[in-house]
Amino acid sequence: MMADNTTMFDLIRHGEPEGGPMYRGSIDDPLSDTGWQQMRDAITEADHWDAIVTSPMLRCAHFARELADRYQVPLHRDDRLREINFGEWEGRTADEVMASNGEKLSQFWADPVSNTPPGGEPATDFNHRVVESWRHWQQELAGQNVLIVCHGGVIRMVVADAMNIPLKHAFSSLTTPYACRSRVQVDTSTHGRFQSLVAHGAFKTLKP
Repeated sequence: MMADNTTMFDLIRHGEPEGGPMYRGSIDDPLSDTGWQQMRDAITEADHWDAIVTSPMLRCAHFARELADRYQVPLHRDDRLREINFGEWEGRTADEVMASNGEKLSQFWADPVSNTPPGGEPATDFNHRVVESWRHWQQELAGQNVLIVCHGGVIRMVVADAMNIPLKHAFSSLTTPYACRSRVQVDTSTHGRFQSLVAHGAFKTLKP
């Protein structure tokens, strides 16, 4: 029988990495000075977490470690929370990809399920590993307040799962700027499991 509980998940996208905006995917750049500031600015005095889960990528893990030390809470690294691999587009800006491969890029955003970036990770594979991780931490950290430090694509997959957005539309239906935050509430009871998006964007004015 399911235990009755409410789990609150805050998700934060990493800040700007060194090298600036580009299709980075599996490229493991650390945060720039600007990126560190963006992430620190996104944390509020009202924030309280019992545990932190992070992507292993440097642009996420270094900040997650700083917060875990500050709040004295457990830190869990999960390889399934890596960003999607953009294949041949990695290391190139959106303008550069548009100039050389614009039709394919437009097709990807319109329907990523049917249009994998050249040499990249299929959207269905990416979605599967992220949702697998999402389900795991709902069970493992049930009833707690949890922060997940991750990537724009990962946040899109989690929000799409919570809101039943088809994978075909999951990339284009949500903007996730640097240090963007989302809050998802997961309620579990004998009647089942219910997920709801509580907030997305700036949290400075959000009451706990």
